[in-house]
Amino acid sequence: MVIELLNRMAKVFKDYCGVLSEEAIRKNFILIYELLDEILDYGYPQGTSTETLKNFIYNEPIMVDAGRAMRMPTMNPKTTPSMAAHKPITYQRERTGKQKNEIFVDILERLNVLFSPSGLVLNSTIDGCIQMKSYLSGNPELRLALNEDLVIGKGGAYGSVTLDDCNFHECVQLQDFETSRTLSFIPPDGEFVVLNYRVTGEFRAPFRVFPAIDEVSPYKLDVTIRCRADIPETNYGANVVIRIPVPRNTASAGCELAQNAVGQQAEFSNTAKHVTWTIKKFQGNTEQTIRVKITLSDPATTNTRKEIGPISLNFEVPMYNVSNLAVRYLRIAEQGKAYNPYRWVRYVTQSNSYVCRI
Repeated sequence: MVIELLNRMAKVFKDYCGVLSEEAIRKNFILIYELLDEILDYGYPQGTSTETLKNFIYNEPIMVDAGRAMRMPTMNPKTTPSMAAHKPITYQRERTGKQKNEIFVDILERLNVLFSPSGLVLNSTIDGCIQMKSYLSGNPELRLALNEDLVIGKGGAYGSVTLDDCNFHECVQLQDFETSRTLSFIPPDGEFVVLNYRVTGEFRAPFRVFPAIDEVSPYKLDVTIRCRADIPETNYGANVVIRIPVPRNTASAGCELAQNAVGQQAEFSNTAKHVTWTIKKFQGNTEQTIRVKITLSDPATTNTRKEIGPISLNFEVPMYNVSNLAVRYLRIAEQGKAYNPYRWVRYVTQSNSYVCRI
């Protein structure tokens, strides 16, 4: 319960300050103190709803440049949304005196994948969500349409989008969901999750790893890691980081990258006993290879080989999702609305636990 309260407090602070950073907290200290005073009463949580708190908060936020601020580590800078998404919820008018009606939709998927040494998938799950932040005047009712062939549970036809289970935000109305896969809701203030979903079936992993170990001599081992991007050529992995643990008795490790390797670097940490291979931009449908030459202080044994690995990957793939869940359209339900809002839809796939055994 304490962790949940801290997460909700961080979300409220972000909604009111626009961006959650040290500078934003320092400049908006009075506002955050007022929020804490309303959220907690004698140490007991009273309410963490951004919309409810808005009736009791009177201090205005001080804007912080989200581009230069050191935000909490949530997403890669290459895939962060427009700076407009970091406006505080109380920010009603721009300098022109008019409000820009915008709505931001993020389809985020976090992958948990375990590979065997031969590259076969042993276990795989997707934890996904549709996240939204609204800056629409008048709080109109919205209609969000998903894939027509979306199936909840088992038994979907071949090629259909299948989710094992899902849950919706309390503001979502589901009267048209079964027939047309359409969600109706009035978006609350601040950032909120429209839908959480989970997929445990087989899916195409965006990256595959193929390791190989060769014992050159009792004191030397060669570890070759081949990584393949199984995503379309038009997509890429941003800031891919591959960590390769090495034996505890490693005296030194040299890294050899391919001759045509651009935007790549590899470094051996003697204290942490692992090699970190960083690929700034891993283009889809390509393959990269690294060779690690390990020199041991003691002769290699059976346990020495077991200390190599498992290999872990961290990455983000912008404008790509594995489950194929998609937003068909996002509309204002009321026909009489005079304005046409800007809609920003973004897809991001991230690694959560992406591991390959050796």
